Amino acid sequence: MLEISITKIANVILMARELDRAEGELRAFLDNLNEDELASLVAVMWVGRDSFGADELEEAIATARAEATTPTPDYLLGTPHLSDHLENGLEALGLSASDEEDDLVRGG
Repeated sequence: MLEISITKIANVILMARELDRAEGELRAFLDNLNEDELASLVAVMWVGRDSFGADELEEAIATARAEATTPTPDYLLGTPHLSDHLENGLEALGLSASDEEDDLVRGG
């Protein structure tokens, strides 16, 4: 079970798409997430890049907690195609950030 809201994942996706101009904003956003939220975010990204299957989400979260040797914001910011992996991970889990992304873009 994810310990981060779809809206927060949608925020990360949108900022990661604009990393050239939004890296500072994304880093600040990630710095404000708690350890459970960060572990869930990493797990969704791993599912999205096929490191874990959707049915292995709990294992992915546990692995993210256990193997966090680099600060998680640094790890995520250094991950190529972060937004794509997060979107793919949500899709694999039967979730979507599309509505939340639309609301965020509209300022809702």
